Amino acid sequence: MTTGREPHKDDVRCSEALAEIFLLLDRECSPERDAQLRKHIEDCPPCLEEYGIDEQLKQLLHRKCGGDIAPDEFKQKLRASIYQTVQRHGDVTIERTEVRLEQNAE
Repeated sequence: MTTGREPHKDDVRCSEALAEIFLLLDRECSPERDAQLRKHIEDCPPCLEEYGIDEQLKQLLHRKCGGDIAPDEFKQKLRASIYQTVQRHGDVTIERTEVRLEQNAE
């Protein structure tokens, strides 16, 4: 979106926001990156629309899958695949990744 001001080094490009939407939806971003992405999405109608579509898709999948929990190995492979796809097609460079493992108390 064009705002009429000079781009700032912390500004998020549409390609970055779109490439990281699922990381944002899954709360896998750092608090700082979350704030940067949300600010861009709020200020950019095309990205906001895509965010809304992806959020609805995620909710639909959750409802249809019955809340099944994927095995950790599958989640790790999926996360690696997403990062590789983002790097190849998202025109972004991932400088670091965070992996959180949570154990459910049963």
